[in-house]
Amino acid sequence: MAEISRRRTIAASQQDVWDVLADFGALATWVDDADHSSILRHGADGLLGTSRRVQMGRNALVETITVADAPHTIGYDIVGLPSLAGRLNNRWTLRPSTGATEVTLTSTVSPVGGPLGRIVAAAVSRVMARKSDAMLDGLARRLEDNHG
Repeated sequence: MAEISRRRTIAASQQDVWDVLADFGALATWVDDADHSSILRHGADGLLGTSRRVQMGRNALVETITVADAPHTIGYDIVGLPSLAGRLNNRWTLRPSTGATEVTLTSTVSPVGGPLGRIVAAAVSRVMARKSDAMLDGLARRLEDNHG
């Protein structure tokens, strides 16, 4: 398993950050690489189980919330990449900081397929790290430039 974490302090309240992340279908409004995003299914118990479709170029991903602990943690599984990429998951963790929120985005890649799967997982982890940096940048722009 490969786990990559990126962290950024955002000049916004924890609740404001949570509100953006919990508006699960609106990802494309703040992530530059997302051409389109929309809710596929609402969870039976609030956010948990909610899924969205995200179009990023030729890739259509489905992301399903597996963890929702407002306003602290939201995590989701990602499907739609080649199966050799393994199981993918993103987890956002929010911690209040003086006048801001410390936001950590942790991406986990669980490889399949033995040695080749581990090589693919390592490559996917590097790509996810770059995507995580871009997502944190977009989140900060959304909250700091537009004041929530």
